Amino acid sequence: MGTSGKVIKVLVWDLDETLWKGTLIEGDRVRLRPGVVETIQALDARGVLHSIASKNDFDLAMGKVRELGLEDYFLYPQISWNPKSAAVAEIAKAFNIGLDALAFMDDQPFEREEVRHVHPDVLTLDASEMKGLAKRPEFIPRFITDESAMRRRMYQADYHRNRAEEDFQGPGEEFLAGLQMRFSIAPPRREDLKRAEELTVRTHQLNTTGYTYSYGELDALRHSPDHLLLVADLKDRYGTYGKIGLALVEKQPTVWNIKLLLMSCRVMSRGVGTILINYIMQQAKQADVRLQAEFKSNDRNRMMLVSYRFAGFREIERDGDIVLFENDLSHLQPFPDYIDVRLPEAVA
Repeated sequence: MGTSGKVIKVLVWDLDETLWKGTLIEGDRVRLRPGVVETIQALDARGVLHSIASKNDFDLAMGKVRELGLEDYFLYPQISWNPKSAAVAEIAKAFNIGLDALAFMDDQPFEREEVRHVHPDVLTLDASEMKGLAKRPEFIPRFITDESAMRRRMYQADYHRNRAEEDFQGPGEEFLAGLQMRFSIAPPRREDLKRAEELTVRTHQLNTTGYTYSYGELDALRHSPDHLLLVADLKDRYGTYGKIGLALVEKQPTVWNIKLLLMSCRVMSRGVGTILINYIMQQAKQADVRLQAEFKSNDRNRMMLVSYRFAGFREIERDGDIVLFENDLSHLQPFPDYIDVRLPEAVA
């Protein structure tokens, strides 16, 4: 991670004189720049995703990308004559990530400055910097997990799910039932800890406190009798979403405190956001303890605040920017009918 702490999730490529040498629309016989394929593949294996922002004819440009054997690597390409800043914004929206998680590479100073002016949080790069890109700290995650290498496939599956949802005629719950979702909750295994740490670092929008935990801290917590550490996994008929949820509960004799609750943004629209909360509530009631939860507001996690309030949590204390909620556990919600929920044995 760089000194600024910036972590890049998506690299957005220009095409002419950036991905390839030459200008396609002028009829040049374009060829890939040396090192492009190796850079794309190296970053892809780490879980860094790729997209395109290019002023070009869409069909012509994507035809050339396809001919060069790279189409499978580029998700949500934005190829039109619109400003590059608009393309970058559409890409961030499609991936459902913040602009600060994007890098944009272009050979033209004007295009880089236009994006930098409209989106100052985007890391802008000259095409000449491509050669050393894989060595830059912003593109080197602390851990390379199995899910890192699968990330592009997961997003591609998301794309097909979303297309199927757009084409579906009928009630939303009927579509969700047709996905045949299986949501699993379990204590983490050692091999899950790298992904668990990655979730605390990468997930901002659906994160109740923003607390981060290292691999070593998580390993200690999963063995602690005073803590409950849980990971959630989601699969459906399109494939796996991977490990998409994490919860840490501090257990005291008369009260449990949810120190961290987070969900991956990729499952925001799947109706699974309350399952982990409800499971913890069930376990607290079974243990006959009070249940509290910490919440630290930022400009992106309002949905988690809504989730807590919807689940019946009420504010009992405020210390600076930390809010303490409590739930009297009088109204436990059942799990959604359209999801097969797999639970561990009782943990109290």
